[in-house]
Amino acid sequence: MKDVIIACDFKDAKTTLSFLDLFKTKKPFVKIGMELFYFEGPAIVREIKARGHKIFLDLKLHDIPNTVMSAMQSLSKLDPDIIDVHAAGTTEMMKAAMEGAFRSDGSKPLVIAVTQLTSTSEERMNRELLIQATMEETVLHYAQNAKEAGLAGIVCSPLEAAIVKKGLGEDFITVTPGIRLPDSIKDDQARITTPVQAREIGTDYIVVGRPIIRAENPVAAYDRFCHDFLGKA
Repeated sequence: MKDVIIACDFKDAKTTLSFLDLFKTKKPFVKIGMELFYFEGPAIVREIKARGHKIFLDLKLHDIPNTVMSAMQSLSKLDPDIIDVHAAGTTEMMKAAMEGAFRSDGSKPLVIAVTQLTSTSEERMNRELLIQATMEETVLHYAQNAKEAGLAGIVCSPLEAAIVKKGLGEDFITVTPGIRLPDSIKDDQARITTPVQAREIGTDYIVVGRPIIRAENPVAAYDRFCHDFLGKA
C-alpha cells in the first residue's frame, strides 16, 4: 500500500493538532519524530491515533539489544503502524526489536530500519563515518541485515530504493524521505528526488515534512504530493 506520510515536525501538541485540523475530511498518514515525541510523550501518539490517523513513530531506536527490546515493548503498545530502529545497531539488535514489537494479541507494527540519513552524502559518509563502500552498497548491506533480522523494510533515500527492491524483492518495504517538488528548495537534504521520480523508482512510502507543513496552503501541497506520487489527490 503506497502512501504519502506527512512529517509532523512541530514543537508541541497544540501546533500539531491545529495543523491536522486543516485537513477536515482527510486523515493523512503522519510521522511523529523526536522533536514532538520528546516534548509531548506517548499522549500525542494516543491522541493522533484516536483521531483516525495512521502513525509512523520515527524514533530510530539504537542501543544494546535488551534495551531496544524493552523500549519496543513499550512503544508498540501505543499502536503505531510503523516504527523504526537504526540499522547500525546490528542484526542482533534488530532481532531484539522484532521480539519486543509483538503485542499481547499477537499483532505488531511494521518495523523498519534507518540506513543512511538523506542529509548524509557519500563523501561525508566515507570521510566522517569511515565507511569506504559506496552509498548504494552500504544501504543495500544494511537492508540485507534488516531482512535477515525479520524487519519489514528500511528507510533510505529514493536514490537507493530501486537497488533495494531489485536485491531484496518488491515485498521489502522502502520508506523514503528527501522528497521535494521541482520548485522546492533542498533545505538540508543531500539525496533527493521528486514525488514523480519516487513513484517511477517504485518506493512504497514517501515522507514529506517542510514542503507541506511550511506551505502557504498545506492541504493543497499535500494534494499535489499525493497526485504526483499516487496519481490522485
